[in-house]
Amino acid sequence: MTFLSNAKRVLVSATAGLFGVLMGCAAPPQATNLSDEQPFDQAVAQATDGLAAQTQKLPAFLAKVESKRGVVLDPMLDAVTGQQTAATVLLENRVSQRLTTPPHAFEILPFQSASLARAQYLLTGTMSRVEGNAANRKRALQINLALTDLKSGTVVAQASALARDEGLDHTPLAYYRDSPVLVKDKVIEGYARTSATPPGQRGDAFYLERIAAATVINEATALYNQERYVEALGQYRSALAMPTGEQIRVMNGIYLTSAKLGRTAEAEQAFGRVVALGIAYNELGVKFLFNPGSTDFWSDPRVSGPYGMWLRQIAKEGTAAKVCMNVVGHTSKTGSEQVNDTLSLQRANFIRQKLATESAALGSRTKTAGMGFRQNIVGSGTDNAVDALDRRVEFKIIPC
Repeated sequence: MTFLSNAKRVLVSATAGLFGVLMGCAAPPQATNLSDEQPFDQAVAQATDGLAAQTQKLPAFLAKVESKRGVVLDPMLDAVTGQQTAATVLLENRVSQRLTTPPHAFEILPFQSASLARAQYLLTGTMSRVEGNAANRKRALQINLALTDLKSGTVVAQASALARDEGLDHTPLAYYRDSPVLVKDKVIEGYARTSATPPGQRGDAFYLERIAAATVINEATALYNQERYVEALGQYRSALAMPTGEQIRVMNGIYLTSAKLGRTAEAEQAFGRVVALGIAYNELGVKFLFNPGSTDFWSDPRVSGPYGMWLRQIAKEGTAAKVCMNVVGHTSKTGSEQVNDTLSLQRANFIRQKLATESAALGSRTKTAGMGFRQNIVGSGTDNAVDALDRRVEFKIIPC
């Protein structure tokens, strides 16, 4: 999918039961004091040095590492969106460079299954936007880094810093840019929680139990980003065959690669499983692109062509699950509050109408509302791939 900067987008997000809790976790945290904001590179250095300093007090750590401290690094993420972006790649590179440069003596291992067998420790890291105070309305970035013992699951070191969000590129990498769904699931949330866990406490068990599958998913996603779709599809299938491999990230990858290879039947089957997993996990989001200021899907069939199939599968799985939905529309910050309130409601009604056409039973179990831009997740107001998640319609599952 190609994202167009002047287009209005909507994300359809199917959620159930604990959706309110999920979105509360996804919302940007409030910073109580921004006086410690630093330029990005300085903040990264502070967090990295703080993490490394804590390991000097761990005799067991030093005994294991000999001359170099081997650590496997799970690629870093935006904690709010669950995406890998150009900025998270920069964060990862800066942290890796500093840890492998004297006076530090770490050996950063690639995130592969063979590395898990060699390393005892896992490095994770996130960035997330935090709101500025009244005097400084610019947003800052909270950087969290954690080092976890792979055998015990205990976090042995954790450090944070606050960086200025100046000149950073938050464009998602190709997999996330092309994705029809929001892939922030329980695994990604567990990654983010682990990165913020204080030393001495256990990291997120759900995430750590799926670390082996995560290495295969990462390899598949890297191949997708390199446009090596046949190889990527093979790796996603390998991940799916693993005991913990049935994840939204995997099925989404199978959908994306199948679609790129023109395998429409396999793509639709994969998308249906994405929807089913999303409803089961209470964490599904599907992105639709609209013409600016309207409720018409984007005119270019190369973009909007799959939408009929997406709606068909959402209606099919929603009907099979016998759920009731509250359909809530959202927009980005572009335009006035009144215009966006109206537009968000119109788009929610439009999606509800489309679903009712596919399934009258499901249509009769849905209501609509419009929130405008009052519940933005990203809030950049850039109207491009960066804040696509702000232009969404949520399906909140409610008691029937």
